[in-house]
Amino acid sequence: MKFSLKPVRDWRLGTRLALGLGALALTVFAIVGWVMVTSMKDFLDRRLDDQMVISQTSAVKEIDNHGKVSKLPPDWFAVVYKIENGELRAQPGDQQPADREEFDALAKRALNADEFQTEYLRGEGKFRLRACQVVKNEWILVSAAPTNDRDGTISQLVTVGVIAFMAALIALVVGGQALIRRGMQPLSDMADTAHDISSHDLTDSGDLAVRVDGRGGGVEVEELREAFNKMLAHIDSSLAARTAAEQRLRRFIADASHELRTPLTSLRGYADLFKYAAANEPGEREKHLEKLRSEASRMSVLLDDLLLLARLDSAATEPPLRPEELDLSVVAEAAADAFRAGRPSHVLELDADTVRMTADPTRLRQVLDNLLTNAAVHTPAGTSVRLKVTAENGWAVIRVSDTGPGIPAADQARIFDRFYRVDDSRTRQRGGSGLGLAVVQSLVEAHGGTIELASRPGSTVFTIRLPRRI
Repeated sequence: MKFSLKPVRDWRLGTRLALGLGALALTVFAIVGWVMVTSMKDFLDRRLDDQMVISQTSAVKEIDNHGKVSKLPPDWFAVVYKIENGELRAQPGDQQPADREEFDALAKRALNADEFQTEYLRGEGKFRLRACQVVKNEWILVSAAPTNDRDGTISQLVTVGVIAFMAALIALVVGGQALIRRGMQPLSDMADTAHDISSHDLTDSGDLAVRVDGRGGGVEVEELREAFNKMLAHIDSSLAARTAAEQRLRRFIADASHELRTPLTSLRGYADLFKYAAANEPGEREKHLEKLRSEASRMSVLLDDLLLLARLDSAATEPPLRPEELDLSVVAEAAADAFRAGRPSHVLELDADTVRMTADPTRLRQVLDNLLTNAAVHTPAGTSVRLKVTAENGWAVIRVSDTGPGIPAADQARIFDRFYRVDDSRTRQRGGSGLGLAVVQSLVEAHGGTIELASRPGSTVFTIRLPRRI
């Protein structure tokens, strides 16, 4: 079985952090260890040098009187040289090395200045040598002290340091990895949540009630957890909005198909009757032709409303409004005159102040016509209808009210939905396709305004607020 190691980039983040921490600690330990060993070596060298200086200084009198040194540590070496006519002559002594080559060379250099040197003496080992003129221009003393103790101390320090640092490094990596794994547990929880989300079927469902729970992990993890939950909440709301939009679209398509099927069926039926009348009953042709025109006109109005709503929905790419400076009272008076002419069965009261604003007069007229027509269609003959236009705090306010039976509370929440009728049977005895109030709401919102409904038996009021500048 062939074993292959994963690339470092494929390792888990906790492992990489722990190893990075270990590498950093190893670098720090190496620097600290090097500084410690170097400092200790320099200290021991200075201490040994001081001992040699003291030893040579104390031997001055003995050398001056007897030409030799007798008081030395047992493992030291010393050679005394007498200066005669610029030449050096070694004096006999008890603690001289078997080979004096290094001593002779160092003694010659001491004619000019004191000298320190570390040398390997053949057959003896490593020694620290010092040469100095103990008596100016008369005697030179070269002493050698072994460095075994110093080297042993340094070696022991290195051994202890390596063991201690390695133990600390292992403890740091193992403990650091455990702490990192614990600290990164919230991130693992977020990953589990993300995997949990991927197991949900969000095709036809807008419900994404999955959130990351728990606390801890530090400020950064808290911020990430909060941002993650905000993102999930945004996705949840977006999915809910998308699902609702898709459901409205399905309902809209079904309603539009239903509404268009009816006049198309009527058109086909009246066309067959017209064909039959043209062949057998010429006197009936005009009546059937008028029916064809009526159904075509009603379908044309329905298609115009659908087209307007589509344009309003895509207002970002195709603005449906043509705003201009106007007097809202003039638009209201024109709508009132048309209502009185077309609906003599209802009494209309007009109270319109002069309100200058910027808006699309054609679309505002359509809004007023739809509201007034809605009031006439859904109230019995003789009902009083009122249209009031005022200016309030920079807003143009339009109120259309009637004294009819009112709108049931259960239907008020959906009264502006497309194709929605209070009458579930979809009867056309009163006309309409259920798009009038949807068109009103879309046009008002396209102007940057709002529309509200307040209804109870005996009073129904639609209140529109439009900004006077758009």
